Amino acid sequence: MKISTALLVLAAGASMAGTAGAADIVGNPKAAPNKIEQCIGCHGIPEYKGTFPEVYRVPKIGGQSAKYIEAALQAYKKGDRNHPSMRGIAASLSDQDIADIAAYYSQQTPSK
Repeated sequence: MKISTALLVLAAGASMAGTAGAADIVGNPKAAPNKIEQCIGCHGIPEYKGTFPEVYRVPKIGGQSAKYIEAALQAYKKGDRNHPSMRGIAASLSDQDIADIAAYYSQQTPSK
């Protein structure tokens, strides 16, 4: 009984530590310019259409909310959103990179 209680306490502490760490990440838009080269190649071209895995209009991300961009990149990274190129790009980003990129694009003027 004492062992299972101790394990529960350790598990709860580890869970809370992971949550606190993720909550501590704050996006820095000034750190993003050297992290967005891959983004610009598609999302920075007006009316750009991608052709892999199928033809589609690439969305503009400037002016989107940081929370939306972070959630989208995290979903690509985890495989919850399905797009091979975005999954590969997001998988290469740290949580701090994602927060910085989201902060950067959220401060941009939406383009048409």
